Amino acid sequence: MTETVKGPAAYFPSIEQKYGRPIAEWKDLIRSSPLTRHMELVGWLKAEHGMGHGHANALVAHTLAEDNGK
Repeated sequence: MTETVKGPAAYFPSIEQKYGRPIAEWKDLIRSSPLTRHMELVGWLKAEHGMGHGHANALVAHTLAEDNGK
């Protein structure tokens, strides 16, 4: 039996399919940005990469949680 992915990671397959980049690449972009605040990063992904709010929010939340050890 496979475990259902929950939380922000549940968006990852559709993000990869819709925007054509692997999640690791999106996380690298987020980490290399001079921006550090959650909503600044979400706004940047939306403005610069045409990402929808839910997808941008999920990526930023997951990346920042990883970086903070949560």
